[in-house]
Amino acid sequence: SGVGRLVFGRVADYIPGVKKVYLQVISFFFIGLMSMMIPLCHNFGGLIAVCLFMGLFDGCFICIMAPIAFELVGPQNVSQAIGFLLGFMSIPMTVGPPIAGLLRDSLESYDVAFYLAGVPPIIGGIILCLIPWVHERTIQGKTKAVDGEKEERNMDYAASPLKPGTAENDKKDDVSVI
Repeated sequence: SGVGRLVFGRVADYIPGVKKVYLQVISFFFIGLMSMMIPLCHNFGGLIAVCLFMGLFDGCFICIMAPIAFELVGPQNVSQAIGFLLGFMSIPMTVGPPIAGLLRDSLESYDVAFYLAGVPPIIGGIILCLIPWVHERTIQGKTKAVDGEKEERNMDYAASPLKPGTAENDKKDDVSVI
C-alpha cells in the first residue's frame, strides 16, 4: 500500500482534473478482482502475489481520494466530502466481517464471502465512470447560470437611473416635480 501511494501519487500528478477518477476506477476494479482471487490461491506464493497487487491498488485508492474530492467539490467543501466518503466506507467495513462469518458458518467455507466481497468495488468502479460526465454537465450548468446573470446585469445597466432617458430616471423626475 505504501509503494502504491508513492507510485500512483506521482502518476496522478500527470493526470489533469477529474480524469483522475479513471485511475480510481482501475484501482477499484483490481481491488475487487484480487478479493475474488483469494480463494483461488492454493499456495502461499499465489496468496502473496494477490496481496501485493491488492495493497498496490489500495495505495492508489487512498492517495487519489483527496485530489478527486478537491476537484469535484472545491477547496471549501473537500473536508466534508472526505468525511462523507469515509463515513460511507465504514458501513461495509463494519457489516462485512460478521456477514462473512455467517456465510462461513452456513457454507463451511469462506470462498463465497471473498467472491461477494469483490463485487461491490467492481460495481462501484463502474458507477464511478459516470463521475466525469456528471461533473462536466454540472460545470456547463453553472456556466450557463453565470452567463445568464451577466446578461441580466447588462439588462439592469441598460435601465439604470444613472443613464439619462431611461424609464426609471423619468419616473424620478416626475416625482420630484410634484
